[in-house]
Amino acid sequence: MPPRPEANAPTSDTYGYPPSPLARLFSSCARVPIVALVSLLLGTPLSIVSAEETNPPTAQALIEALELEGHIEGGFSRRTYEATEQARIATPNGDRFRMTSIYYLLTADGPIGHFHRNTSDIVHYFHLGDPIEYFLIHPDGTLETVVMGPDPTRGQRLQLTVPGGIWKASKVSGGSHGYGLISEAVSPGFDYADMTLGMTSQLLEEFPQHEVLIRQLSRETVTER
Repeated sequence: MPPRPEANAPTSDTYGYPPSPLARLFSSCARVPIVALVSLLLGTPLSIVSAEETNPPTAQALIEALELEGHIEGGFSRRTYEATEQARIATPNGDRFRMTSIYYLLTADGPIGHFHRNTSDIVHYFHLGDPIEYFLIHPDGTLETVVMGPDPTRGQRLQLTVPGGIWKASKVSGGSHGYGLISEAVSPGFDYADMTLGMTSQLLEEFPQHEVLIRQLSRETVTER
């Protein structure tokens, strides 16, 4: 007795001929879990593919892999780009690169990027991890909150532009990853001379209506970078 065809397997093509081996292969692939197909195509053991999906990198692993160092605002960073091939820009504080870029990481152990203000515009790009909430105090005292994260369908931003002159603080949520990783592109390029750290007393004097938030997300003394 000939073997019975597999369920859902093609028994003939459009013209009534037996299906080709290639058609049978595609039919079989349709019933294979996607992780197994990825494993087959990459030549990677199934256990490794599954582990990478279910075990994202730890904060410490990212710090080491990306060679990040402690940042004066809080968190960890490393400069990754300077526009060295382009003419520098003249600013009131001196010549600057046209653009610079960094990695920036907040972790469960250091979840806050404390209030600070830059003269340059900064575009933020979300990469990995838990959502990060941004608190922006505009010059007129208006408070704006934005959440960066991996899911735009839930109102999370993949990109965030903060113009120069706005006070900014950030805080990573208590999610399962234990960190949030972004990049920042700064134009004109970043220089510490163009950044002001928000001291608690100074911010309270200027924006007393945001006292609770300022006390949570600012410091009275500067931590050396």
